[in-house]
Amino acid sequence: MTYQELFQQIILKKSYLCVGLDTDIRKIPSHLRNAADPIFEFNKQIIDATADFCVSFKPNIAFYEALGPKGWESLQKTVEYIPKNHFSIADAKRGDIGNTSGLYARTFFDPESSGLDFHSVTVAPYMGSDSVKPFLEFEGKWVILLALTSNPGSFDFQRLGFNGSSLYEEVLKTSQTWAGPDRMMYVVGATQASEFRKIRTIIPDHFLLVPGVGAQGGNLEEVSRFGMNSSCGLLVNASRSIIYAGNGLDFAEKAKKEALALQKEMEIYLDKYCN
Repeated sequence: MTYQELFQQIILKKSYLCVGLDTDIRKIPSHLRNAADPIFEFNKQIIDATADFCVSFKPNIAFYEALGPKGWESLQKTVEYIPKNHFSIADAKRGDIGNTSGLYARTFFDPESSGLDFHSVTVAPYMGSDSVKPFLEFEGKWVILLALTSNPGSFDFQRLGFNGSSLYEEVLKTSQTWAGPDRMMYVVGATQASEFRKIRTIIPDHFLLVPGVGAQGGNLEEVSRFGMNSSCGLLVNASRSIIYAGNGLDFAEKAKKEALALQKEMEIYLDKYCN
């Protein structure tokens, strides 16, 4: 999916919502647990319920890896089921060098190798350019680089002073030489809204993947006001607040209601701040 195609979906749906498929076998409704593939059945119903109100789906790979081979099978079926006009994100946070990084890239981008064909993958930049560039060798695929995350421990390293700025700012500046806005996004947590204005002076045109709205307490209006650019430039992720909105027979309907509420709020901010 190209930059322009993603923006067109945002305008069409009046939404920049990404639904996180953080599917925990211990949290899905009990009536699904006797299904042949409970994880996929849950994901399928969530996707069906929310696809009209979002532009992206983001499986968190840890939830599938924890289940071994069955989890990978559920993940593969989920990725294949995600509508092709939705931007798919492998939230894997990989990062290594040389051949290892290339194999991670093949895992998420080469369906003939792994059976998976995501549009993008989250990558940790700590090991530098040679841990990121193997992912960029796959034409048309995106890297979503961790920049400023929403967890409390982000202050341990990401805000450390370096050359008169924070370390995360150096990540933003340096990584721009690796790929442009058409191939690279950045993770910036919604709880870091005070930093969005500064971030936009460094990377005015890139998309930002923004977790932390909803259960983690991020403020969607602040994120939109300070983070949006003329192409929207935001994918705001909500996971638990949507997929676990209900745990009964009507869980998908409740997920739909939550996704619709976020979409309606996003429609207001698109009209107000996307210019």
